[in-house]
Amino acid sequence: MNEDIHIHSWPCSYYLDTSKQWVSGRLSLTPVAIKFTADKTGELLVNFHLSSVSEIKKESSNLIFSSLTILEKNTKHWFSSLQPNRNVVFNILEHFWREQLLSSQGTGAEAAALQSTKGKELTGLLTGSQKRLEDTAKVLHYQGEQFDNIMRGLNKIEGDMDVADRLLTELESPSWWPFSSKLWKAPLETKPKETATVSDSKNQEGIIIRIPVIITHRTDSNVKPGKLTLFASGLEISDCNSQVIHRFESKDVDDIRVHTPYEISVRQRFIGKPDTSYRLLSAKMPETIPILEMQFSKKIQFLEDALGFVGARKSPQVDLGTSIWQAATGLLGGVVQPSSPVGGREGMDNDEVQLQKQEKISQEEAKELKQILKKLKGLALETEAELERQDEALDSITTSVDRATLNIDKQNRRIKKLT
Repeated sequence: MNEDIHIHSWPCSYYLDTSKQWVSGRLSLTPVAIKFTADKTGELLVNFHLSSVSEIKKESSNLIFSSLTILEKNTKHWFSSLQPNRNVVFNILEHFWREQLLSSQGTGAEAAALQSTKGKELTGLLTGSQKRLEDTAKVLHYQGEQFDNIMRGLNKIEGDMDVADRLLTELESPSWWPFSSKLWKAPLETKPKETATVSDSKNQEGIIIRIPVIITHRTDSNVKPGKLTLFASGLEISDCNSQVIHRFESKDVDDIRVHTPYEISVRQRFIGKPDTSYRLLSAKMPETIPILEMQFSKKIQFLEDALGFVGARKSPQVDLGTSIWQAATGLLGGVVQPSSPVGGREGMDNDEVQLQKQEKISQEEAKELKQILKKLKGLALETEAELERQDEALDSITTSVDRATLNIDKQNRRIKKLT
């Protein structure tokens, strides 16, 4: 599937060593390979795996200007006349090449993955589910903090309404009332303003995920490497030196477009001035898109090239909830209780034949799976409790808002009578 996903392509020229001439065509990048296709013949002249690349350099000589070289095993490939420019192509290729080397999808990791046991596969699936649930818990925790802040704000409004009621009562008193001006003679008590704790909360706010990205701002030629950091309250784009380029709060994001499984764009609209938009490309983007979809479910939009990724990601997850737990429960049961009754052996002959073909999990893997399942159960219970608490908080907020609205309307009518 990775071979079919098209990340990016650039018009350029390739030096064909056999005929000693430059051939115009398109340099293409997939998640695992680099390809070059000639324009005239449509022939695929270059096709090699990213893991086989040992060096990517920007070079030039007296005869070849502004070129990009890729050393693949013992062969050096020369590319020139790159559009929009050489730096853009170099940054993107180097990013995916480095991530490919660091990821577990290289040739060595693939060979090791073929030898992995069923227990390791289940452990990987459950670990991914645990991480996703932990990310969800962080978002819920931040949402609960927002509800608490809203309740504190509503309580402050009610206190201010009590002060307004006393002042209006004094104004409505007759002029001959002896205590009418008592309140005005005393100095008004100034309430200390609540200091803003936004910066503190941001400093204490946990990071959900941080990935390396290639940042494009305004034009395709303005490309540079950086980082994308997701918080529960929004997202932050920074350069390689961790200097913040732009921070989007959740309310500031107007739309997020998923162009491909590896490329998204984030935009904030303005009236009377240009929109703030950043295009982000990363080999780690498939891990980040589900979190963005959860945080910005009403603002995210999958374009045509990304719809296949959504279908491929969602369709297996329909069976994930049953397949993981059934497989884990069955395998754990087989390890924990290896001495099953002898009765009914005739009906289990086929199962035994299948079990002999499959790899069994070890006691250590069974213990690890048990620990992960316990953590998942604890996280699920905590999430359920937090959701129930937030439901109660929403009911309280609704009641407080209705009460504050009635009080404000009442005080407005009293003010109109005085004027």
